[in-house]
Amino acid sequence: SLHDALPICGERGGKMKDNELAFDRTCHVLYSKPCKKQIQKRIALHYPPEKQEAVWEQVQQKYVYFLSEWRTDLGGKQNFHNGAGGTYDCIAILCYYDVCKTVSSFREIEEIEEDLILPSFRKLKFVDCNKLFWRKLMYKAFTRAKSSCDKWHDYEMHVAPYEKGKPIYYEFTACPAAEFAKKFGFEDIMPALCNVDYASMELIHAKLIRTTTCANGCKCDYTICGDRDTYAKEHPEYRDEAGYRRNT
Repeated sequence: SLHDALPICGERGGKMKDNELAFDRTCHVLYSKPCKKQIQKRIALHYPPEKQEAVWEQVQQKYVYFLSEWRTDLGGKQNFHNGAGGTYDCIAILCYYDVCKTVSSFREIEEIEEDLILPSFRKLKFVDCNKLFWRKLMYKAFTRAKSSCDKWHDYEMHVAPYEKGKPIYYEFTACPAAEFAKKFGFEDIMPALCNVDYASMELIHAKLIRTTTCANGCKCDYTICGDRDTYAKEHPEYRDEAGYRRNT
């Protein structure tokens, strides 16, 4: 493919600055600073110092290429899904994987996404989703998120009515990150990005029950209960052959 034939940017000499990357900033955003830091840290683990800048520039050039072929309706900086760990960081991580797949691993990609997403959940360690108060608050947060999704029509989100004593349920029937993976051939590594949802829920004493995602099915389903809830015990978790964390 064309993107496999991209030259090593480091060969042209000079340092490729983030603000010089040639993509349309009226509709796209740059990867976040935490994401850049994570990727560069991983590059430093795998390559000698004299090659690290050239490898990073390959990642940058992949990012520019993919955005030139990507949808332009995701709201840019206005869309809350485009921040750290969000849609554009997922694209940057996939660019890193594309350039460095011979030295990277499934678990490393999983760790990069965890390092971007989980810090904010670690700050919520006082939250206990076994308690009614916190479950109600979570439900309100999900309904607010749906309003934002409805505004941008990026992640098509559907939230089931709240029922006392039952798990919270919502689903996505569209996911830009999954669409990107399918368009550019990254389905094999998508589980490493999707699995962070399980890890994030565990940090607030919740349990995610999931059977499918937008990347390997037609929807991404979220059934969320407390980690001591009998519902969680009735739906044990396993990893499928593709690497997805999911439930029976």
